[in-house]
Amino acid sequence: MSTVVIKVGSSSVTTRDGAANVAVLTSLCEEIAALKSSGTEVVVVTSGAVALGWSAIGNGAPRPREIVALQAASAVGQHRVMEAWQGCLSEFGLIGGQVLLGSLDFGHRQQYLHARHTLRQLLDFGVVPIVNENDATSDEEIRFGDNDRLAALVAQLVDAEHLLLLTDTQGLFTADPRVAADASLISVVEEIDEEVLALAGGTRSQVGSGGMASKVAAARIGTASGVTVTIALAERAQVVTDALAGKSVGTKFLAKEKTLSARKLWIAFALTSVGTVVVDAGAERALLQEGRSLLSAGVTEISGNFDAGDAISVLGENGLFARGLASVSSTAARELMEAKAAGRQTPSRSEIIHRDDLVLLVEATEANSKMV
Repeated sequence: MSTVVIKVGSSSVTTRDGAANVAVLTSLCEEIAALKSSGTEVVVVTSGAVALGWSAIGNGAPRPREIVALQAASAVGQHRVMEAWQGCLSEFGLIGGQVLLGSLDFGHRQQYLHARHTLRQLLDFGVVPIVNENDATSDEEIRFGDNDRLAALVAQLVDAEHLLLLTDTQGLFTADPRVAADASLISVVEEIDEEVLALAGGTRSQVGSGGMASKVAAARIGTASGVTVTIALAERAQVVTDALAGKSVGTKFLAKEKTLSARKLWIAFALTSVGTVVVDAGAERALLQEGRSLLSAGVTEISGNFDAGDAISVLGENGLFARGLASVSSTAARELMEAKAAGRQTPSRSEIIHRDDLVLLVEATEANSKMV
């Protein structure tokens, strides 16, 4: 049985006057019902809580930027989002189940697995999981995050084959179509590199927190996980059905054939780094070409404070190239560096990151961009 994750942005969940966009939601729910009848499981990742909440309490004022105000708006709007989705799902005999996820649900392996089991059980019951960021208590996501990355992580979590990022634009263009008359839609991206990332600009919506840059970044996570990702216009008729049928809908990012293990995908994309280590050329070569563990002898600089088991980033001559779980704390790692600098003896196996806990990001995401 195949699984698809459908993420719908705030500008599509809500109308310009701050109400739920019942027309779009009803159309999508009709497609969801058809997919479920054909044996495809569907998970929805929805935005819109802040937008609907602020419409109720903002008295017509512009959307605030203060974290506390955004959290209050989210608290007011979250049940409104669920009411809107459930109202539309019920027209087709479906039940939605609210799932609020935060960074801790992805940051701790056992909680990550628990979230997977919860989503799996909802799908087994025939429920459509309606996932949202737990904005009311997760200020980091409100301030910097968006549901595009959350959707990519959810797609990875449920082993989805396809991720649809539905928004208020057709997809990725060769230039900003708002200012470039000759901008054309890119229908297929085989691989994502810096050129593709450079094509993505900032947010165009006044109610959402994500823009094309966040969607391409989410596509990078998804494709590395073996998921085909499509960015498309939410209001397009039969957008989900046509995308899954292979028709030209928006911009499709092709899934990589070779993917990392589930655990290494978790290390690479689900965790937030709390520190960094800079390595010399010899250590970088040993990691990239020889599959070695990172030893303290190759570390030239340590930033941040971390404990054993925390995620840290590894920088080389050209910047970030790996992430991993620290084998020792930052304090112990600095002591190893100081001992080396002073010529004192260090343990024979002074690992900073064991190779089993190390992910080479160049393997997960490097590519030459090929656009059709």
